[in-house]
Amino acid sequence: MHLDQIQSPEDIKNLSDEELKNLAQEIRERLIDTVADRGGHLASNLGIVELTLAIHRVFDMPRDRIIFDVGHQSYVHKLLTGRVRQFHTLRTFGGISGFPKIGESSYDAFETGHASTAISAALGMARARDYLGEDYQVIALVGDGALTGGMCYEAINDAGSSGTRMIIILNDNEMSIAPNVGALSRHLTDIRISKGWSSAKKTVRTGLEKVPLIGHGLYKVVHTVKMIVKHAVIGEDFFETLGFHYFGPIDGYDIPALEKTLKRAKEYDGPVLIHVLTTKGHGYEKAEEQPEHFHGVAPFYVETGDAKERQDLPSFGQVMAEELTVICERNPKITAISAAMVSGTGLSILKARFPERVLDVGIAEEHATTMAAGLAAGGMKPYFAVYASFFQRAYDQVIHDVCMQNWPVTFLLDRAGLSAHDGETHHGVFYLAQLLPVPDMTVLVPRDLNELRQMIRFSEHFEKPLAIAYGRSSILLEDYPCTSFCLGKWETIVEGKDLAILAVGSMVREAIAVAKILLERGISARVVNCSSVKPMDEELLREISGMPVITMEEHVLAGGFGSAVETWYAQEELQVSTLAFGIPDMFVQHGSRGKLLKYLGLLPEQMATRISVFLGSLHGVKRNDG
Repeated sequence: MHLDQIQSPEDIKNLSDEELKNLAQEIRERLIDTVADRGGHLASNLGIVELTLAIHRVFDMPRDRIIFDVGHQSYVHKLLTGRVRQFHTLRTFGGISGFPKIGESSYDAFETGHASTAISAALGMARARDYLGEDYQVIALVGDGALTGGMCYEAINDAGSSGTRMIIILNDNEMSIAPNVGALSRHLTDIRISKGWSSAKKTVRTGLEKVPLIGHGLYKVVHTVKMIVKHAVIGEDFFETLGFHYFGPIDGYDIPALEKTLKRAKEYDGPVLIHVLTTKGHGYEKAEEQPEHFHGVAPFYVETGDAKERQDLPSFGQVMAEELTVICERNPKITAISAAMVSGTGLSILKARFPERVLDVGIAEEHATTMAAGLAAGGMKPYFAVYASFFQRAYDQVIHDVCMQNWPVTFLLDRAGLSAHDGETHHGVFYLAQLLPVPDMTVLVPRDLNELRQMIRFSEHFEKPLAIAYGRSSILLEDYPCTSFCLGKWETIVEGKDLAILAVGSMVREAIAVAKILLERGISARVVNCSSVKPMDEELLREISGMPVITMEEHVLAGGFGSAVETWYAQEELQVSTLAFGIPDMFVQHGSRGKLLKYLGLLPEQMATRISVFLGSLHGVKRNDG
């Protein structure tokens, strides 16, 4: 059976061990070739090929439901569920997603993109099954990294106490499987999953208890020895205490052992946790050697592992970390916090120089935010570097623990705006709507790398809550040097008399391009860099109130910058004609930034044409729109 022949999981259920081994190798080759071409999450998917095969051979999908925590490790699942022929379109505009999507396949039971949610969703689905009197299995596949998130423990506590029938598969890919551990694991697993194990334990206990005088003491000795072995080798007590029946640890590359365990787990009328040991990047040496680098990777050369495209400019995260490192040299109060994204946010640069000043709390954005407030309350100056989309999880903590108490915590929001190929769950397009309404919060968005440097320097002595948001794609406007950043003041980059374009962050570059197109059509546009989003430059807003005002932002229109400008004019009772460019009321699919901007009507040519029509409607004449 070749991979291209697989239409559904039914096609793999009767394969021999040798055929499965060959199929696993073919899947790995397809994963490597596709991700090398399209980019994506490689190491995590390479690590669970055999586990995914075993799951689909034992369970009856899509009747049975599997929920992938985070979801970036669902590539093998997609290959086995009728998407082989579409797999080459992975993460491209109009192609298949890098995460589970309900609209893409009936085999995708629940959409995920952020960590620590699968157990909660699976428990809800299992309870719905029970309420409706239905009969199917619900499986949550959770990585060990996700267990650093508080939601996992809330869900585990609830599931264990409820006794609801469900299966959690813990994919522990931080441990390598040495031969002796693997052999012992298989031996212990064979004993524990055998049907006679539970009755044997009862028989031994009953027999020992009946031995006169020493029986009870002898049983306690035997039980103590068993518990010592259990804690030393298996570590199951934590989950069994919470109400789960524990299987493991299981070698994640031993398909017969995996299938035997999964079949046994199906027989339990209650929550089961299966502990599986895998290795990130398994089967591709370069990914095994650098699993963090190959977690989420841009297109690369398979032979060398090197990226196909080199970026000449440093990333926003790199620039941020470089400036923060300089500040740390002179300021002992500076600390930086990461939620399992030290490398992704650029903080690895700071950690290399000041390892004790970088605190990685795991996938726990809520905890990170409140801990930052505690650090500030204790006299430190904390910076929390986090992706804008992940920052959404800590909204309550931002309001209550940081802003309400006015602590000088700085939030460094990476990947603000469209996050391209990762799609809906990773676009950071809600941060302004989150933060602008919160009292005592200051919000800055740099137009390019140089302005970010100035903002980081400014932040050192700013003693209030502060958010600095920047995008994924590096920008350096060399023809428009950034002189100096000033809080509450906006920068006019291009002079014009017919209208004013107020642009935020990445859209400043697009606004400059729009102004050039409009000038060719006889329209003179003033371009303003509005990097201080809160507070706004009220003096400039009043100055331009006699002309049409256009706003541009890589953010949702509802509650965004354009909305704030319109609200200000309304409150000041100024009659101003406005037109806002941004993201409409929709979740945006995955694709390159250029494709997404075109899809949203945010390319310079598209916006210039719409502005021409808008001006024509104001003047009652049809303007030349090119």
